[in-house]
Amino acid sequence: MPVAPPKRLLASTGQSRVARGEGLLWLCGGALVLCIVMVLGLLALVCSEGLSTFWPVAIEQVRLADGRRFLGEVTRSEGFRPEPTVIAALPAELQGSTVRALAASAGLAQRTLLRTGNFELSNEHYTWVPDFLVTERTRPEWAVVVERQAWGRFYGFPAGYRLDGKVVAEQPAEVLALLRQYHADVRARFQVRERMRNDDLGRLSNQEETARLRAHAVELRSGAGSEAHQRARADAAAVQRQCAGARAAFAAQVAALDRENARHQLVLRTIDGRQQTLELQDVVRLYPGNQLDFTAALGVYLDRWREFLLDQPRESNSEGGVMPAIVGTVLMTLLMSLCVLPLGVLAALYIREYARAGTLISAVRIAVNNLAGVPSIVFGVFGLGFFCYVVGGSIDALFYPERPTSPTFGKGALVWAALTLALLTLPVVIVATEEALAAVPGSMREGSYACGASKWQTIRRIVLPRAMPGIMTGAILAMARGAGEVAPLMLVGAVKLAPELPLDSEWPLLHPSRSFMHLGFNVFDLGFQSPNSEASKPMVFTTTLLLITVITLLNVAAVWLRSRLRARFVGAQF
Repeated sequence: MPVAPPKRLLASTGQSRVARGEGLLWLCGGALVLCIVMVLGLLALVCSEGLSTFWPVAIEQVRLADGRRFLGEVTRSEGFRPEPTVIAALPAELQGSTVRALAASAGLAQRTLLRTGNFELSNEHYTWVPDFLVTERTRPEWAVVVERQAWGRFYGFPAGYRLDGKVVAEQPAEVLALLRQYHADVRARFQVRERMRNDDLGRLSNQEETARLRAHAVELRSGAGSEAHQRARADAAAVQRQCAGARAAFAAQVAALDRENARHQLVLRTIDGRQQTLELQDVVRLYPGNQLDFTAALGVYLDRWREFLLDQPRESNSEGGVMPAIVGTVLMTLLMSLCVLPLGVLAALYIREYARAGTLISAVRIAVNNLAGVPSIVFGVFGLGFFCYVVGGSIDALFYPERPTSPTFGKGALVWAALTLALLTLPVVIVATEEALAAVPGSMREGSYACGASKWQTIRRIVLPRAMPGIMTGAILAMARGAGEVAPLMLVGAVKLAPELPLDSEWPLLHPSRSFMHLGFNVFDLGFQSPNSEASKPMVFTTTLLLITVITLLNVAAVWLRSRLRARFVGAQF
């Protein structure tokens, strides 16, 4: 029987919309728009939350119906259902109005989260304040925020400035003027003291430990009491005496700095009238939150960003900077790229250019594709068992037998993290490289052979240069995935706090056996393991924004290199 033509025909073509594929066109376009909206929405959320973290906000003083008072920064507000016992405990003059308001709002009330700080006095960093209990909200002119080296933030009023144990100023304006006069010098001395304690004294301890281990290694090789052992012990004793003298000199300098800084103290009064004395050297930043104009607020904002990007972390990573995490992320990503690119390119070259098609090569391709679907935590377990314990343990047994209880390579380290993530991203590089090699026209290979070139000469001079843009695409994808992985790093080298950077001024500059900090692991630690979770939430977004920025910069460098190669070999675009 003849089939009836579609009812809806286009007058111009005589074809239905279904036959023209317009439905599929709209479906594909809608899917693209949905993907773009989701990506842009995620980036907008991260950017808005991350960029607003360090902007200073006003300090509010809140008085409740029961007489309590709180001073702090408003963090957020939310709705909640108050318990009947809370309503019953209200004063009679507030109880009726509160019940009527709750009835009108279906039992929901609003409450505000205040960052009240002063943890050593109140044992809490934040306080929930129900709005129906608030009888007064003010913004005191001289309320200040104190960001400290430890214990978190402090909120109060300037009550005095002590110099050599004597109060030399009591008025808030005079106290802040003296603070601005002395604070920079006090913090500079504090930084020098910290560098001496952490870097110089740590270096002396490392020298002593290295000399002791060297003597122990000679003992294991030559035997106890041998002539070589005697010389090594004498050298170790000389190093110990030299370090002891240097340590005494450093201790004297540290004590002098401490004495000079101990002259300066700041006295603050809390909202409930108690006084707290702070060492000026422990004050990282102090500002009157309700007196800041736009320029002053911008100065605080930029100074916090400087601290975040350049300083060491403090307060369980919820405050301070993430410079060690930035260094660790960049080094691990670059080292991973240096490991995975040669292996992936060589493997793809053999599969595409040398190996004959057959069952074995098909099985290898299937294995590579399956490897891309293995969960990343499995690679972490493999890296811990094989790289750390087997390979690293073997290296320690061969080259560091004098350190049986403190392994050098037989633990989580930068090099094992890079190799583990190189194995994780290897399928991406292999597949991208193989497709790039396949995109090189066969006529170029035949022309090279016709000119007398060998197989290797053809690959090196013709195939690889024209496939390089595609290879760089694989490198970009591998860097993007490897830099953002967290689960394997928790097992093979990333730590919460690394006192020693894997890159420093000591020879050999790069120390692949050290543990390291990572921005992705820092996000996980802030989000799920921080003792001060509320203070960590803004830092999660800021660190996430920084991680995206670091990955973007690395990818931009790779894209720039790919563009240069693509412009050079226009005919081999991939």
